[in-house]
Amino acid sequence: MTIEAFPGVRAEKCPFDPPPAIQSLQERAPLVRVRLSDGSTPWLVTRHADQKALLADARVSSDVRRPGYPMPMATVRRSEAPISFILMDDPEHARLRRMVTAPFMIKRVEAMRPGVQKIVDDLIDTMLAGPKPVDLVRAFALPVPSLVICALLGVPYDDHEFFQDNSKTLINRNASGDERLAASGRLFGYLDDLIGKKIENPGEDLLSGLVERIGRGELTRRDAAQMGVLMLIAGHETTANMIALGTLALLENPAQLDLLRSSSGDPVLVASAVEELLRYLNITHNGRRRVALADIEIAGETIHAGEGIILANDIGNRDPSVFADPDRLDLSRNPRQHIAFGFGVHQCLGQPLARMELQVVYSTLYQRIPTLRLATSVDQIPFKHDGSVYGVYELPVTW
Repeated sequence: MTIEAFPGVRAEKCPFDPPPAIQSLQERAPLVRVRLSDGSTPWLVTRHADQKALLADARVSSDVRRPGYPMPMATVRRSEAPISFILMDDPEHARLRRMVTAPFMIKRVEAMRPGVQKIVDDLIDTMLAGPKPVDLVRAFALPVPSLVICALLGVPYDDHEFFQDNSKTLINRNASGDERLAASGRLFGYLDDLIGKKIENPGEDLLSGLVERIGRGELTRRDAAQMGVLMLIAGHETTANMIALGTLALLENPAQLDLLRSSSGDPVLVASAVEELLRYLNITHNGRRRVALADIEIAGETIHAGEGIILANDIGNRDPSVFADPDRLDLSRNPRQHIAFGFGVHQCLGQPLARMELQVVYSTLYQRIPTLRLATSVDQIPFKHDGSVYGVYELPVTW
């Protein structure tokens, strides 16, 4: 039986769908072997229920340093670069995660909504006052989450080009291990320097809160800097790509865009639309990577200790046993069981913030620019086929 290469290639005419060869594996079996660029053949878990079961299984490790972990791209020796807590197991993962949980709690995030609304409105005002067409990525999709996460962390937004350029290198599958190590080092050095400044002059931001923990001996400065790198990258890359790719998906599905636009910002429909776009698009298309700590019997197979596991959320969220007509974008469904944010103890820390930002964007942009449309054809849009986070590099629009 042929072993498919992972993550596979998306079809040019279906840029919102998972790679056809990978999606077809869901029909073949719940667990199949796939081949990575380094020649390893970890297990690919194809179905929604099995993915959730393994993501919640303590016998499955997120620790990138363990032998057998399926590395997502070319890498340097695992011990050379600092790692974030999302690539650790409990109890260390839980200990570090608890230190940054409070700012992302729903009540705290909701208190930020008026500020995010102002950011969105101000950026739309600027677009409307400027020339057309405009690249929605540069003018809107990137600035919204970047401004929000900079304010939350206490990072100067004036440095956004520096951290955006380096984060692009870190998530580029074609970048060499040395290139990513250098980018990681630059970002780590930047955050370490910023933490040093906050030790001298703390503020009310998240990084200043970590500085307090350094002072109490609860956290090392190295761990604090690495946590800052993680939140800075995750806080703008994923949401920025969802804003742009979600807009493109809606423009290509005008009936669904009309439904959202005619809702007049109805919070129930807007929230449902956000969840459906998260399910449908799955911008994290490298799958969630794990390694088995013990033999695990699941779906009629045995995953042996030390074997790599990939939980492909893009095809899990297109599982027809869970989502009716899964390849159709349907904003009226309520797909809250999707796993775009993962599941279990490692599910995305920032999901309340991402949801709130997307709700503000999707309830505002198309209301304020009701004639928004592409300024080019879809086949001219540069999609991010080379990244671990999927999206578009540019989105020329006009109105």
